[in-house]
Amino acid sequence: MPDLPKYIVVEGPIGVGKTTVAEALAREINARVVLEAVEENPFLPRFYKDMRSFAFQTQLFFLLSRYRQQQDLQQGELFKKNTVADYLFAKDRLFAYLTLEEEELKLYERLHGMLNERILKPDLVIYLHASAEVLLDRVRGRGRAWERAISREYLEEVVRAYNYYFFHFSEAPLMVVNTNEVDLAHNPAQLKDLVRRMGEVRSGTHYFKPA
Repeated sequence: MPDLPKYIVVEGPIGVGKTTVAEALAREINARVVLEAVEENPFLPRFYKDMRSFAFQTQLFFLLSRYRQQQDLQQGELFKKNTVADYLFAKDRLFAYLTLEEEELKLYERLHGMLNERILKPDLVIYLHASAEVLLDRVRGRGRAWERAISREYLEEVVRAYNYYFFHFSEAPLMVVNTNEVDLAHNPAQLKDLVRRMGEVRSGTHYFKPA
């Protein structure tokens, strides 16, 4: 087993398979897994039906929920065992800029700025990329009732925002994986190859292509 980063984050747009990959990776390297409690957000079903009316409540719930979980993570045994999380705290702003009005965004930014200063930064981020068409198929396939209202247009906006965000990302070493072509969750050989590559990454942006 290569010398791996201690705190690894798997990130990507809705339906890309963050949680599935994070769980598979954690099993492969015998790491602790930290999963975002998406379904605990009581505003999310209403948000997908009426984004304008419920954007602010949804965003604040996610921000505070993620912050509380990150604080628990730091107080735990993070440095005694590798940890894999299925979300990056800093990306919360990405969705805020997609959905909030100007005055809401000003208030959100003040709160996010105070909380982000206290968040532990990852040692490696794995960005799972996919096209909006593929994401829509995956979202429909997993059958969550409250996700039925997600439109292709919204997913296209999310994909553009993620691509822009990670094109300019410099907070940690970054590995980009095109999941249109790579299936880390169901291809053990590809997953092992990813782990090997993770042990080699120390800085900058890298693009994963299976051997």
